[in-house]
Amino acid sequence: MSETYEDLEEATVLVENDDEAVEAEVAAGAPEDGTEEGAEGAEAEADSGPAPGSPEAIEEFREALRRAPGEWYVIHSYAGYENRVKQNLETRMTTLNMEDFIFQVEVPMEEVVEIKGGQRKRVKRNKFPGYVLVRMDLTNESWGVVRNTPGVTGFVGNAHEPYPLTLDEVVKILLEEQPEEVSGKQKAPAEVKVLDFEVGDSVTVIDGPFATLQATINEINADSQKVKGLVEIFGRETPVELSFNQIQKNS
Repeated sequence: MSETYEDLEEATVLVENDDEAVEAEVAAGAPEDGTEEGAEGAEAEADSGPAPGSPEAIEEFREALRRAPGEWYVIHSYAGYENRVKQNLETRMTTLNMEDFIFQVEVPMEEVVEIKGGQRKRVKRNKFPGYVLVRMDLTNESWGVVRNTPGVTGFVGNAHEPYPLTLDEVVKILLEEQPEEVSGKQKAPAEVKVLDFEVGDSVTVIDGPFATLQATINEINADSQKVKGLVEIFGRETPVELSFNQIQKNS
């Protein structure tokens, strides 16, 4: 990915404590009394630049994307093969000498929390299943290299003349991939997914006062690891709240 902004060079100027050095410091704005205020001011000026996460920094990120060669296109892939498509295409870029036409391949990812068997685990998953982003100059040759990459089923849009993403669309997708200090956005809490149960599942209560009863899940609270469901008591459906470890999904 293009660099968001270039690191500033750090420069240290060693100055002898003589008349010429004093004159140089005065010319640079340093006070004659030998205090470090002028030097600090010069250093601050040297280090000045867009503050992390500021509109200026984000604009520089946007400008870097705009200056990068090629345009961004979206390709379809077989579900679950997005990363393999990325690897295949990056290999073909090199072996077929297409680096001057195909520049970058991205699989946008997002972080989620999965709960299975009572265990919480942070994992990264494809944000757009079945889609891969490619930055390229579209020619007949580059189109053919991408289209014939194993796992690719086609371009999004017109099959032979696909439309590129707009700059705004690219910024929105890729900026969310950047660290907070670049994007300036506090990361939203990771989505929590419960793999053991789904709303509508029929379960058997295996522990507690409702043990052996059947229940139907109508709400899942991943954070508290509890479900709300309906059990039949004395011929009437009664809402109950149960922990994950109190229920077992029926086959």
